[in-house]
Amino acid sequence: MWKLYRVCDECGSSPSSDVKLIVNSYINTMEVGVVSLSITLACSAVCPSLFTCKINARAQISFVNWTDLIDFDYIFRLLQFITSNADSEFVKKMTVVASAPGKVLMTGGYLVLERPNAGIVLSTNARFYAVLKRLYDEAVEAEWMDVKVNSPQMSRETTYKMSLKDFTLDCSSESRNPFVEYALQYSIAAAYATLDKNKRNELHKLLSQGVDITILGCNDFYSYRNQAYYPFLCMFIEARGLPLIPESLAALPPFTSITFNAEESNVENCKPEVAKTGLGSSAAMTTAVVAALLNYLGVIDLLHSNKDQKSEDSSDLDLVHMIAQTAHCIAQGKVGSGFDVSSAVYGSHQYVRFSPKIISSAQEAICTTPLDEVIGEVLKAKWDHERTKFSLPPLMNLILGEPGSGGSSTPSMVGAVKKWQKSDPEKSKETWDKLSEANSALQTHFSLLSKLATENWDSYKSVINGCSIHKSEKWKGQFSEESNIELVKALLGAREAMLKIRCHMRQMGEAAGIPIEPEPQTRLLDVTMDTEGVLLAGVPGAGGFDAVFAITLGDSSTNLTKTWSSHNVLALLVREDPRGVSLERDDPRAK
Repeated sequence: MWKLYRVCDECGSSPSSDVKLIVNSYINTMEVGVVSLSITLACSAVCPSLFTCKINARAQISFVNWTDLIDFDYIFRLLQFITSNADSEFVKKMTVVASAPGKVLMTGGYLVLERPNAGIVLSTNARFYAVLKRLYDEAVEAEWMDVKVNSPQMSRETTYKMSLKDFTLDCSSESRNPFVEYALQYSIAAAYATLDKNKRNELHKLLSQGVDITILGCNDFYSYRNQAYYPFLCMFIEARGLPLIPESLAALPPFTSITFNAEESNVENCKPEVAKTGLGSSAAMTTAVVAALLNYLGVIDLLHSNKDQKSEDSSDLDLVHMIAQTAHCIAQGKVGSGFDVSSAVYGSHQYVRFSPKIISSAQEAICTTPLDEVIGEVLKAKWDHERTKFSLPPLMNLILGEPGSGGSSTPSMVGAVKKWQKSDPEKSKETWDKLSEANSALQTHFSLLSKLATENWDSYKSVINGCSIHKSEKWKGQFSEESNIELVKALLGAREAMLKIRCHMRQMGEAAGIPIEPEPQTRLLDVTMDTEGVLLAGVPGAGGFDAVFAITLGDSSTNLTKTWSSHNVLALLVREDPRGVSLERDDPRAK
């Protein structure tokens, strides 16, 4: 018999074998062994930590596709959110944990600002988490809801009052986060816009209990090599004499406190307030908060969306995407390309942006139209973004290196490029056309390599492993068979395409007066591409002083890590992870 086991953490009661169904239990407090159609109650007693009201009833819950429940992770998460199907009188004390990944824009820097240019964006294993739970045990009849936002890594706690009539926020704190604020307002407005009138009373009751949001970002989003580590107030990596290798980063506690750039941010150095690595922290954070809120409020069922990612029905993910894009664009004060939010929602893919008027129209309407109506129109709009599946060819690895320069301010750099386009349209178009051609060439070579891997795996594997131990100028001499030579030509073609991309990106930066590939990065990338087993390297996205990326062959990443360390560059722990926004089983701090 499949069953749940272990006593309740609070009351000590054991599961009762004669009660058949679990209703409103807080599954995170239990271990799940095996599950059947008859699921046992957590305990027979009333646990304040598990329930908001006395439960003396049973509810019948039917599973349509029970055969789909084949892995423990899905079973566990299904049970965690099963109460969404229970009777409405059972108001649960539920913690929702959503996460969204950071990104690396491998091709399409600046070009993705304009349709129909495409960019290849890779999602990573660096993730932002939003841990959401209710603030109060009891619902309070009020026109305002209380919101508490915790950012432990920045030692910040911000409290708000939100009007449940017009969704305005009142905050007396100076440490405000516009990305979180718009994510909060627009997600709740989306709930009112999408739920029918019969469910709005339940929604109002749930919101009147307040919301507690804790935001956590993986260490890989931030630079710690030069940063003081609170509470020990020591220079954690460099000043302690630790080697610049991934193992030094791995020694950091998860979600280490964040410090700020010592230098002031200005147009010349393009440095942000916080030293970051350029993985799209604001987009990942916004997406995680939106996903957690929409799932908590019953607007989406992200659990099943995650389970059925191969399904053509992506409506829940699309809703997260629309709200997160809108919140992120309005928070940063401009309608960007949106590739960072898109990868945070959908994972790795090739991306073509949406038409800016979708969000710019909403920006104008907000001044005169109720917010829930504005968001309702956003959800009804024709979102014309395009995403096509993409993955690196087999036996190729993404690796990032952090030079310790403090990061760059992407909005400032984008603004400078747009200014250059207006002042010199003819030259800028010529540069963009060449850059677009090089981007397409790289895509073509990657596609060919993936095709060749499928057609002749043994030959492909032999070539990749053979090239992984040599510098690129020696690759041709290693093979004589025609099929192998074709593979080597495709590899060298990809290298040549990236060299052209780098050249045109440098030209753009020089013309716009910004450091897209500054001289220190150029020297570093040249050394990187001259290392054994490195296919290509570049500055991701908008470039600047953020981390650089490389694509390595086979097991050659160790060679590059050593090369970077000798050049004062720290190889990060980041790798490609195609997973987009997801629900998590637990608070990540509990792992």
